Amino acid sequence: MFTLAHLSDLHLGPLPKGSAYRHFAVKRAVGVMNWRLNRNRIHNPDVALAIAADITRNAPDHVALTGDIVNVAARAEFAAAARWLQAFGAPDWISFVPGNHDCYVRVAWQHGLAHLAPYMLGDMRVPLTQETAQIATPFPYVRLRRNVAVIGVSSGLPQPLHRASGQLGHIQLKSLAYLLSDLRERGYARVVMIHHPPLPGLARPRKALIDAGPLRDVLEEQGAELVLHGHNHEHMLNTLNSRFGAVHVLGVPSASTVADEHHPVAAWNLYRIQRQAGKWQIDVSIRSYDPASRQIGTLTEFALSS
Repeated sequence: MFTLAHLSDLHLGPLPKGSAYRHFAVKRAVGVMNWRLNRNRIHNPDVALAIAADITRNAPDHVALTGDIVNVAARAEFAAAARWLQAFGAPDWISFVPGNHDCYVRVAWQHGLAHLAPYMLGDMRVPLTQETAQIATPFPYVRLRRNVAVIGVSSGLPQPLHRASGQLGHIQLKSLAYLLSDLRERGYARVVMIHHPPLPGLARPRKALIDAGPLRDVLEEQGAELVLHGHNHEHMLNTLNSRFGAVHVLGVPSASTVADEHHPVAAWNLYRIQRQAGKWQIDVSIRSYDPASRQIGTLTEFALSS
């Protein structure tokens, strides 16, 4: 059995001083104002630490973090996020993919996501990959962990004001199709990590994955055992039928939410993955934060099968 933890959308605070004006960008300044007026009451760094501690106590074999570790892509945020991750666990134990807030505005690689590079490096050669000035580690990347292949794709890219959409692009889609086929033939359970919900209709247009339709087509053609995402700050479960069985698509709430009338409190998912009678069996435990007791417990459990 292989155990995998999934958390997302940490939105680590507080914002560094001068975030609105240092390396000024209009969208970042608006985001800082939004943080001060609203989001700082929703996202609590102590809750994020409690979620991380609960994951550590459960000792999963690997951790999937599906984006939005920062808020407005201020340079100092990335250094702080790197320190937070280093305290949480080693880069070979945690896999990260960027979200829209990690790419909130254009930030050169060396000043931004380079701080998180060790958590985005694969250990399998991928023939076709994509790099940008903002994200210079190759995507997709693959990490092979026993009989499970963790595939990271990046949907984060800078967007205009009031938009939070994402996009994979032709190169990542083509490479993902190849990887899903190759890894299936080699007997791996394939777990795809992406920040944005990967299927059409799962997010409002201004926040959606632009090429969700083509990604759905790849998943229908090649299959996958799990697709993990964040972005919507909701418990989500959708199932897609592929040529090779069910593709289970799961989203989690923000891992730092403590008080939000529109979204559930912080939670993370634990997946127990094993092969039984020629099929992949996945048992899911949802672990949720209780603001009253400040404890984390099991909200629900269920089983999925390919």
